Amino acid sequence: MKKWLSTLAVAASVVCGSAGAQDRSILHKVLDSGTLKVGTTGDFNPMSFKDPATREYRGHQIDAAKQLAADMGVEVEFVPTDWKTLINGVVAGKYDIAMTGTSMTVTRAKAAGYTIPWGRTGYLPLTRKELAGKFETWEDLNHPDVTVGYNLGTSFADFVKLRLPKASVKEVESPARDWQDLLAGRVDVTISSILEAGKLSSTHETLVIPFQKVANSLPLSFIVPQNDQVWLNFMNNWMRIKHEVGFFKSLNEQWGIQGQD
Repeated sequence: MKKWLSTLAVAASVVCGSAGAQDRSILHKVLDSGTLKVGTTGDFNPMSFKDPATREYRGHQIDAAKQLAADMGVEVEFVPTDWKTLINGVVAGKYDIAMTGTSMTVTRAKAAGYTIPWGRTGYLPLTRKELAGKFETWEDLNHPDVTVGYNLGTSFADFVKLRLPKASVKEVESPARDWQDLLAGRVDVTISSILEAGKLSSTHETLVIPFQKVANSLPLSFIVPQNDQVWLNFMNNWMRIKHEVGFFKSLNEQWGIQGQD
């Protein structure tokens, strides 16, 4: 399997090398430099977070990035980013790929490219225990007297504007997180993914999921520049291979992400 992936990378490199220097793919540059630069937020447990003891990145997406680099025969360098500037970092070339638990949205697809999905996600609300009885459906959140928090640059922002237009909103900018405002009592509800909601409600005893009806099912994918078809093709081929050998299924199980492969 390792030989197969290495052959795939080398073959793509030869194709890239035949083009003019101005057309060199990220794939060719990564193979030449020996380093894959991965943008990640480090604030999305269990996708991408920093170990409190070592301050090193850990998580589902971190393991996927390390496997990608290993299969390419290069080192991985994690580049800190945040949700608000995530797409800008890809477009500006600050990193070769964003791997931090991103869902696919039309808004993001206008500016950046997506690989084929590695899984799916959906949205659940989070609130504090003392407010949980007020919210039994999504429509219960859609009122002016309910303040909903979300982070700028996330897909939750689009969801709140479209699905909860009557609610009062509070935009939170990174490195702060919306659930921190929920803990502090500055908002009544935040919208979380099924990836993070369970982790937050188990970590913070005052946070609860008031109902279990998942909304807005979306594919999960990695983000790359949309103008580099060679790099995107390589990533899609890598994704197909890893799906076939059960890599993502195993990774999802390892990080407690069930039914997302």
